Amino acid sequence: MAEESDAEKTEAASAKRLEQAREEGDVPRSRELATFTVLMTAGCGLWFTGTGLVRQLNATMVSGLSMDREQIFDASAMILRVGADIAAVMLACLPLAVAVMVVALASPLLIGGWLFSTKAFTPNFMKLNPLAGLGNMFSTNALVELLKAVAKTILVGAVAWLVVMSKKDAVFSLAMEPLGSGSAHLVDLLATSFLYIVGGLGVVAAIDGPYQVWHYANKLKMTRQEMIQESKESDGNPQIKGRIRQLQREMAKRRMMADVPTADVVVTNPTHYAVALKYADGQRGAPRVVAKGSDEVAAKIRELAKQHNVAMLEAPALARALHKHTEIGDEIPEALYAAVAEVLAYVFQLRAYKKGATKYPDRPTTLAVPPELDPHNPASNKKPDNNNGATP
Repeated sequence: MAEESDAEKTEAASAKRLEQAREEGDVPRSRELATFTVLMTAGCGLWFTGTGLVRQLNATMVSGLSMDREQIFDASAMILRVGADIAAVMLACLPLAVAVMVVALASPLLIGGWLFSTKAFTPNFMKLNPLAGLGNMFSTNALVELLKAVAKTILVGAVAWLVVMSKKDAVFSLAMEPLGSGSAHLVDLLATSFLYIVGGLGVVAAIDGPYQVWHYANKLKMTRQEMIQESKESDGNPQIKGRIRQLQREMAKRRMMADVPTADVVVTNPTHYAVALKYADGQRGAPRVVAKGSDEVAAKIRELAKQHNVAMLEAPALARALHKHTEIGDEIPEALYAAVAEVLAYVFQLRAYKKGATKYPDRPTTLAVPPELDPHNPASNKKPDNNNGATP
């Protein structure tokens, strides 16, 4: 199978690209769906309020044709009368108009959502390019729009013909009905026929809505190179980021090495691991790890400890446990309090010996290190909880 070309748009649009398109006023829209919802609302509103609307209009018409002598010869009275009739007509049509307006404003929420973008008002002279216009005329989207127009014409025409043929007897009988009941019956026939015809548009809208969503997603697809470039712009060049991380590690290592001379003791493995501990006497809190490392870093820690006369103790199990279960600046795990207390007691006695205050202390040989904390033991699979504030 041939390898996929990077020039082909095979990757789904990223969140950044979708946001940029939205800022430019480009969101999925279905005119068929919006038209269907508005017309269906108008038809339903006419069906529910049509009878009352006709009665109100009839009453307004009768009122408008009934004028007394004062209104005929007084222009101001005539104006007031006409204004009152217009207000009555507007008030009668207000519920239907409000319902249609609300649905027209809410219809964008079905696909794409509300959007106001000033970039959509910015002149784009590329749209005046005749070659681009010809390309749009013969594009896939133009073909789809043509098929939709043909489908709407055929579907709506067929539904309208069926409705008219089924309602022709009722239409002819309207001439035999009184004006009031005939007007109400006429409105009911119009509303029912309108709903049937708009229902035909619902078929087109049900197809066009998902198609517009698919077409929008397909239009914004990206090539692999575009994805890589966007990732570099958003997250930075991987090589630069790697270099930054390397420099950060080196700076952290230098800070760690600077803390080694302040440590009370360095626990070693003896060659693979080294962990420097410091205990602030008189302050709350357990001893903390000020430096740790393995192999070359461990050798550097031992070298600095030797140069600055920091006590070192070979305790393989304890060194491995501290190296695995602590980070720089952490207090030691509670499970290691007893072992570290033994080590610190040895260190403090060693300092006293150097001052001539006591005899040479015995080096601790058996430290209480739980087997599950030793990485050489398979049971060592989690970092134990620290009990901040406690002292060994």
